[in-house]
Amino acid sequence: MSKPLVIVESPAKAKTIAKFLGDGFDVRASVGHIADLPSKGLSVDVDNGFKPTYELTERGSTIIKELKSVLKTASALYLATDEDREGEAIAAHLFEYLKPKNIETKRMVFHEITKAAIDAAIANPRDIDYKLVDAAEARRILDRLYGYSVSPILWRKVNRGLSAGRVQSPSIRLVVEREQERMAHISAAYWDLEAVTATTPQFTATLQSVDGVRIATGKDFNEKGIAKEAVVVINEARAQELSAGLQGATLEVRSVEEKPYRKSPKAPFMTSTLQQEGGNKLRITASEVMRVAQGLYEAGYITYMRTDAVTLGAEALHEVRTAISATYGEEFLSATTREYKSKVKNAQEAHEAIRPALPLRSPEELAPELRANELALYRLIWQRTLASQMNDTLGTTLTVRLGAITPGTNPANCEFSASGTTITFAGYRQAYQEVVEESADDAEEKEALLPVLKVGDGVSVETINALGHNTSPPSRFTEPTLVKKLEELGIGRPSTYASILGTIINRGYVWKKGQALVPSWTAFAVVKLMTNYFTTLVDYTFTATVEEELDEIAEGKRVRDAWLAEFYFGNGKELPGLKPLVEHNIENIDAATLNAFHVGLHPVSGDMIEARPGKFGPYIRCGEQTAGIPDSMAPDELTVETAIEILARPKFEEPIGEKDGLPVYKKTGKYGPYVMWGTLDTPPPGMEKAKMVSLFKDMTIEALTIDDALLLLSLPRTVGFDPADGEIITAQNGRYGPYINKGKESRTLDTEQELFTFTLEQSLSKLAEPRVYGRRGPAKPPLREFGTDPVSGKPVVAKDGKFGVYVTDGETNASLTRGDRLEYVTPERAFELLAVRRDADPSLKRKKAAKPAKKAAAKKVAKVPAKAAKKVAKKSVAKTAKKVAKKKAS
Repeated sequence: MSKPLVIVESPAKAKTIAKFLGDGFDVRASVGHIADLPSKGLSVDVDNGFKPTYELTERGSTIIKELKSVLKTASALYLATDEDREGEAIAAHLFEYLKPKNIETKRMVFHEITKAAIDAAIANPRDIDYKLVDAAEARRILDRLYGYSVSPILWRKVNRGLSAGRVQSPSIRLVVEREQERMAHISAAYWDLEAVTATTPQFTATLQSVDGVRIATGKDFNEKGIAKEAVVVINEARAQELSAGLQGATLEVRSVEEKPYRKSPKAPFMTSTLQQEGGNKLRITASEVMRVAQGLYEAGYITYMRTDAVTLGAEALHEVRTAISATYGEEFLSATTREYKSKVKNAQEAHEAIRPALPLRSPEELAPELRANELALYRLIWQRTLASQMNDTLGTTLTVRLGAITPGTNPANCEFSASGTTITFAGYRQAYQEVVEESADDAEEKEALLPVLKVGDGVSVETINALGHNTSPPSRFTEPTLVKKLEELGIGRPSTYASILGTIINRGYVWKKGQALVPSWTAFAVVKLMTNYFTTLVDYTFTATVEEELDEIAEGKRVRDAWLAEFYFGNGKELPGLKPLVEHNIENIDAATLNAFHVGLHPVSGDMIEARPGKFGPYIRCGEQTAGIPDSMAPDELTVETAIEILARPKFEEPIGEKDGLPVYKKTGKYGPYVMWGTLDTPPPGMEKAKMVSLFKDMTIEALTIDDALLLLSLPRTVGFDPADGEIITAQNGRYGPYINKGKESRTLDTEQELFTFTLEQSLSKLAEPRVYGRRGPAKPPLREFGTDPVSGKPVVAKDGKFGVYVTDGETNASLTRGDRLEYVTPERAFELLAVRRDADPSLKRKKAAKPAKKAAAKKVAKVPAKAAKKVAKKSVAKTAKKVAKKKAS
């Protein structure tokens, strides 16, 4: 019997929608994009209307073949991909490659996965919106032109493997410019006084002015450490003098000001604000926020998570307001419906904010169904949604000014201030009571209780202290604050922020120091090149304008081909065009100057100290001297003083001996001291590059001898062969210390000396012990075994992990979904979970199931008779033990 075919983007979404539609529909997944521009070549005909050449991806070919087979017996085709530009483009590609004939084809859209929403979408289909498709295609072509034109210049002038991007490059520029502000910052010292009163309740007052002139605080200094003229800067001596004069003093109340406090709730979440709050409150990355949100959406718990709208539909508003009354009481419900407007220009991704799906279910109701990270994000969305329709938080802010005149021949009129807010009605805050505390970026005014005071009252001081401060440079961006800045500038779209952050981190432009984003010296070079030679391409206004013009294409107000032509060829006016820019600049860029960043002059030699990005990492150059910059050192930490200290470290240019006719060196690199055998041009026999080995923990580079070096270079050591299967056992020194290894099994050794003395018998005994992970104890046995996976040919088991139960074949891990209970999971279901996980992640390439191995096929592991194995091991141990004994004797 024929039935309609519904195509969505993900297998998880297909499974959820299939439950709602029942057996009368066949729901399948495209697993994202099925076609793309080929990775090799530009694949865009710039001389003929910027016609792109698409091809099916490897996975897309398989998907289309499967869908065509199903389509042959289908009664109708519903293209139900996401309701945004990319979703529209996927729908258009599905239509193009499936080529449905004599069958009704409809575009089905929805922004939440509930039975009511899916039924409404089926009942109200539309056609493919080719204006949206044009906008998606224009964006894809523009990004291809940008990347393929500019990236090769970065390879030639900075380093291989780099890339440029329309949103990526301005994002890197923001991070670099913030670091440059920090580098230019000159810290200034200033002091103030803090008085703790002897009242009940006790409160703290801070010095505000001396003799009627306001004292300087951090915000009164510029980046050069110079204070405004209208303030007085108090130094330590003056602060101590004032403090001494006010000890035991009584402060007189000079004014009492009471103001009403009112705070309104924020709008419901859109993508960017969800990413920001997820980072601030849950301490997870933008990518993790989107991954968890995607899972919640596909399972029908929240609305579509890629949106820049902040409105709620009429039905949602009714349910939200009903939930507020039921949960918190009528007094917390706003008298009228609150309306919010997106600050994002031309908001277009979807038509509602991110909210819980209807019918509303509280976090407590969903707790048994959701994993911890899903529940935390759902709770955040739930509470933000409800808070958006609740009453204002109300209170009173009291500000008291108190003063005293110091005694002596040089009296000073000192005035202090204290303020506090008393909340009289929690309002929307009632919905936030169980959420992690607000971050510094959006913290509410501190609540503080002050005693009842009136003008003229005397307030006794219990203690008064002089406090010193230093101005701080601007804070580095974090993922949430960078997303916020990109949103403010209108750069990128909600759907791009997480991937952009991932790209700039994964490609080494930015690294993390705690939560802060720190630019690499490579990022400095790239930004220098782009701002000097391709200014327009990293101009914030231009990049934001591109987004607006893409919106105009989506609305039919601008023609795709003409817009691309103007970007690529220029308009002869303010826009020079990408092609002329590249042709003009490619030979004019001086790589040596581009990659040099002045730190300062050497105080002795007078040579300029420079920081440079290099093929093997960043380094310092001063005259003829060079030295690697430690990986953990941020650019603003590299000063003349630290550079001199790094340059002064011993480099040991001459070899300390040789091994098999090749020199042996001791060196210091960015990962610490090490021994090197051979050179870059002449590696040891059978090796592609020089062998490098780190020192033991108790060794120092200065005291290292050639015997020590040869001992280190003897690693990894062959301990012997397992008599049971002939597999080799080695002793190795790794990142986390010494260990023995056999195939995929490894066990930690107690000391580094055991690397040379551990015997075959000891190794076999050690390997027979349960594996220990750090301090967590022995590895737990699997919860269940399911047999051999038909794709990988490997055994599949269920394990208990950090985020719950999952199945694994050793290569791919897949969490159980909410509907799965371990005791009822069949082998077929376990294999299906792994297949879905592989489909969702292109990096997990499918492998053909391994054929049952014949006994004679085990030649990959060298089989050695047990007698011979013992002989080899005995000889190896004796040889290294002799070296150790010789070293100890010397």
